[in-house]
Amino acid sequence: AVLKAQIAVYNIIAVGVSWVECHKEAEVAILKALVEIGMVTPDGSDGGTEKTLEELVDMRLGAVFMPHGLGHFIGIDTHDVGGYLPGHTERIMKPGLKSLRTARILEEGMTLTVEPGCYFIDHLLNEALAEESLLRPYLNAAKVEEYRGFGGVRLEDVIVVTSTGCINYTLCPRTIDEVEFVMKGGNWPPTKDEAPELRRERLTNSRAPLSSPPSI
Repeated sequence: AVLKAQIAVYNIIAVGVSWVECHKEAEVAILKALVEIGMVTPDGSDGGTEKTLEELVDMRLGAVFMPHGLGHFIGIDTHDVGGYLPGHTERIMKPGLKSLRTARILEEGMTLTVEPGCYFIDHLLNEALAEESLLRPYLNAAKVEEYRGFGGVRLEDVIVVTSTGCINYTLCPRTIDEVEFVMKGGNWPPTKDEAPELRRERLTNSRAPLSSPPSI
């Protein structure tokens, strides 16, 4: 689910796209996966009206499972400055969105992390399942209980926005097949990129090596 959320974000990253929309796209992917396991019920089977995943995102259901922001600028500092500059979009004070470190429109050359996650946090689940909660009709309480104590998963990549989309500079194993291959003793990086949808730069060892850092 989390890897699919990353890929969904890479598919829409472009010059002129809002980082807020990228965050929401990740939430849609997370909710879709939770629908597939029966935890999220868009039909509102417990007393609600049917909603699309996008409508559930607008209701902030996604923030129950992804309460953090999608990512942050990378630069001189790990969490770099420039997220909320005068004249740009202000912080959106809604669950999940208020944790975004920027709400800016993407520009060529911006370097950011893309780090969606899916967590099962007791107090957030309890709030969403409360009798008065507007989110309650869209959650299968029994399925939620199965996942309490699981914790969560987050994947973090570093990307740069380009004129044609983005380049992913994180080269570690990401897919299930890649992780299992390396855990069995396989060599990394591979000779062939089996997951081009991750947009990783210089992944395979068949290309010229990266240049050495300059001497100081």
